[in-house]
Amino acid sequence: MSILIGVGVITTVSVFYLGRKGWYAFHKAVGITPGVLIYHDKNAPLALANINWQQLNLNKRYLKSLTDSQLRQLHRIDEKVASYHAYQAELKLNEKTPAITEQQFVLHKMLHTRLPEMLSNYYQLMTMHLVAKNSNTKAEAGKLLQDVLDNIEQRLDSLLEQMQKQQLQDLRAMKNYIDSHHK
Repeated sequence: MSILIGVGVITTVSVFYLGRKGWYAFHKAVGITPGVLIYHDKNAPLALANINWQQLNLNKRYLKSLTDSQLRQLHRIDEKVASYHAYQAELKLNEKTPAITEQQFVLHKMLHTRLPEMLSNYYQLMTMHLVAKNSNTKAEAGKLLQDVLDNIEQRLDSLLEQMQKQQLQDLRAMKNYIDSHHK
């Protein structure tokens, strides 16, 4: 009798476990997270009112003329700039004064001066009535803006990668120091 009860308990637990795993796998396959009541479509166009800028100070009026992919890229850039600033703040908390490189200076100038200027020019160009008739001008302006956004994001990626390499190098140096004094 106890063997039957044991087999029944094991079967029940196994069915429950496999059922739960299957339920979660099904939800993951269709893109739903169990337990989350609000569904956000990641592919839905961004609404300017819902975007929270962490570091970039951009005029929302100028952003109206951007495509959804350009808005998403600007948002990614803003998140990367926030990561960079958090790293810089952490260095200051640890009483390390980071030396500003030419790359950092140029990137700062691009983000806080040139990008807002370019967005303003792009907006003004897109709102002109003559541009609506001239698709070549519109296409060239879009390409120029996209090239600038790509350039800024590549520079940010490079800078963040350098920061990661520096942190990893610091960890290696600390480990080597500890290992050399341990023996």
